[in-house]
Amino acid sequence: MSAPFDPTRTGAAALAALYRQGGTDPVTVTRLYLDRIAALDGQVRAFNQVLEVQALHAAAASAGRWASGRPLSDLDGVPLAVKANIAVAGAFWHAGIAAYRDRVAPRDADCVARLRDAGAIILGIVNMHEGALGATTDNVWFGRTQNPLRAGLTPGGSSGGSAACVAAGMAAAALGSDTMGSVRIPSAYCGLAGYKPARRAISIDGVIPLSTTLDHVGVHGRTVADCALVAAHAGALSPPGPTRLSGLRLAIPDWRSRVDAPDPIWAARDAAAARLLSAGMVALDADLTNYQPGQARRLGLLVSEVEGLNAHAAQLATGDDGFSPEFLSLLRWGGKQPATKVAAAYQGLDEIRLAGLAWLDTLDAVLLPTAPQTAFAFSDPVPANQADFTALADFIGCPAVAVPAGLSPDGLPLSVQVMGRDAAIVLAVASALE
Repeated sequence: MSAPFDPTRTGAAALAALYRQGGTDPVTVTRLYLDRIAALDGQVRAFNQVLEVQALHAAAASAGRWASGRPLSDLDGVPLAVKANIAVAGAFWHAGIAAYRDRVAPRDADCVARLRDAGAIILGIVNMHEGALGATTDNVWFGRTQNPLRAGLTPGGSSGGSAACVAAGMAAAALGSDTMGSVRIPSAYCGLAGYKPARRAISIDGVIPLSTTLDHVGVHGRTVADCALVAAHAGALSPPGPTRLSGLRLAIPDWRSRVDAPDPIWAARDAAAARLLSAGMVALDADLTNYQPGQARRLGLLVSEVEGLNAHAAQLATGDDGFSPEFLSLLRWGGKQPATKVAAAYQGLDEIRLAGLAWLDTLDAVLLPTAPQTAFAFSDPVPANQADFTALADFIGCPAVAVPAGLSPDGLPLSVQVMGRDAAIVLAVASALE
């Protein structure tokens, strides 16, 4: 293997250039990722199922296309992993719920089919928080996924396996799902970029739902370019972004009184803001004034619990086996709430969406921290506010990107989040922070 390819550094966007230059080939790259999975995943526990035979077959076909100068796309031959709630034909499709442990997807989810059409190689199915309702990926049925940057720490969730496998160099990028931050939070904890496109920019057809109102499909990658490339071929096409940031309007909301986060979290955000302003962006004194993150998070959680209960009603009608008591208690709590309270939650989220869209119309990008904390130990209490910065982009339905922003005093990744109405601008601003 030529020196330029390094699975711990080379991302999806760089592989096409290497293939084009003859620096490596899809079979060699796929074998290297499979070898790393075999060597490392016993400790990380990111994968639920490795599709070795299928991946090598796809890699051989891709290598032939590159050799003949006819790749399907710049994603041809790029090995990816897929979260366990997203259907991959012939693979297990269970959403981290044991009740569906043996269910095999009859066909690819729309986003997976699009990636295959672009020549992407599916390495396997990765672990997640049960039912996508949680942010630690400590799954009682399929195991605890470790943060590969430090054993004993959560990789976040619910797409923890997706982030962990990319951070460990076991895939070039990975698909996840994001309901109130489930792509961006694990990306933040694992030192990755994480992209949640606008609502339905990537179809949720073939995704086991938590909340049909709030669910998004997103991407974990080493760089913003990796995320944008995979997302584009999964369905989230966007025009080229601005070549310069000069004159773009940036909101830098001060939520210190709304979200409890330690000083290094805010310092990372402020340092990122200074970089963008030095690149010519213009700071606006613009905030979503009446937005209360904790209160809004609780509205989103109720809607997710109600819709999650509906999603699993048919299976639950046959019994509770294969659903953990914790997961069941959350779903059933939502089901017990008065109709008036549920209706008020939907109304509240709709008001947030409309106010948020009007706010975003006045600016080009918003810069916030991604999470109020860095990755924490499984033995620590789970912070209730993990999604207090990320949930807003799901409620609005706008694109948002998590970007690494240095290290905390104890050496753990920090992250900032860029959000806005225009995906091309959001991706350009996020790329400028790398």
